Amino acid sequence: MSTKEKKISRIAISTGGGDAPGLNAVIRAVTLSGLKRGWDVYGIQDGFRGILLPEQYVEGGMVKLTFDKVRGITHLGGTMLGTSNRNNPMRYPIELPDGSIEEVDRTDEIVRNLRLHHIDALISVGGDGSLSISDALSKKGLRVIHVPKTIDNDLDKTDATFGFDTAVGFATESVDRLHSTAASHGRVMVVEVMGRYAGWIALHAGVAGSADVILIPEIPYDINKVAEKIKDRDRMGRHYTIVIVAEGAKPAGGKVTIREHKIGKDERLGGIGEQVASEIRSITEKETRVVVLGHLLRGGTPTSLDRLRALRFGAAAVRALDDGQDGVMVALDPPRVKYVPITEAIGQMKYVPVDSDTVLTARDLGISFADAKKA
Repeated sequence: MSTKEKKISRIAISTGGGDAPGLNAVIRAVTLSGLKRGWDVYGIQDGFRGILLPEQYVEGGMVKLTFDKVRGITHLGGTMLGTSNRNNPMRYPIELPDGSIEEVDRTDEIVRNLRLHHIDALISVGGDGSLSISDALSKKGLRVIHVPKTIDNDLDKTDATFGFDTAVGFATESVDRLHSTAASHGRVMVVEVMGRYAGWIALHAGVAGSADVILIPEIPYDINKVAEKIKDRDRMGRHYTIVIVAEGAKPAGGKVTIREHKIGKDERLGGIGEQVASEIRSITEKETRVVVLGHLLRGGTPTSLDRLRALRFGAAAVRALDDGQDGVMVALDPPRVKYVPITEAIGQMKYVPVDSDTVLTARDLGISFADAKKA
């Protein structure tokens, strides 16, 4: 009998990549659903770090999850297991004797160590990077179900991901607060939000919060169009402007703004807010301030919508294992949850359609995207 055909009695769950409101709800749903079926459930600490470096943990890198361990965690932000967006096991950085860094593939170790712990299946919770890891582990014979997670809402094949609604809610509240102080001082306020590849957070929060300019990766911007919008508002007696910009936004013909790049980790974007603000000051000579929401969007209590999505995803992942599924990603297809082969989801980003109803609504409301085609 192959590993994948073996009857399940023990499963593990890992949470990798950036944290998101709702991760604890997924952990609780997986634990309760697994225990209901008579399975033992274990949590891997700090992404895959717990299984690769167990000697660094008091409990050996894996925690046995019980009813008591997951009681009262649904409303909590973060993840009780910890997470990591560094040390990708497929490109794990190893320092050589000469001080240089070499990237090695340690996925074989993950499979071997999980088998040593008699783990029959893994539920991996993470974004696009974790999807590739899940696919690699599945191809090496490990039974894997993937739960999509990103506050950016940019994973394809699923209608939505948990954490997005919470992030948009906080960003909207922040924009709401900035209206009064911007109006009081006659300032331009530039609000930078997360969104490496897609502008869902900036778009939704910008429209909901009545921003004046929204800059997203899908629509390369012309800074002169931003300046025109600010000057138009000044002429109408509205001496303040709210600009919300996704971290992955870029000027027409330009590139994204990169703050940091290190071996073994993704490029760290950042600084676009300050860049836009500096150019606005130069062109308009108006007092301009920058607010970078950054990791504030990841923290805090998940909304009821995100809790429900997370609980549905976690329970659906366990049902998938119980039904004999393998190598699939849980996906929301309202009003149901479906299963998509991981291989079909890898590298498939969900971008904001530039002709979507939300974008069209923004334009009708007078919000500028600062593109060359529309004011």
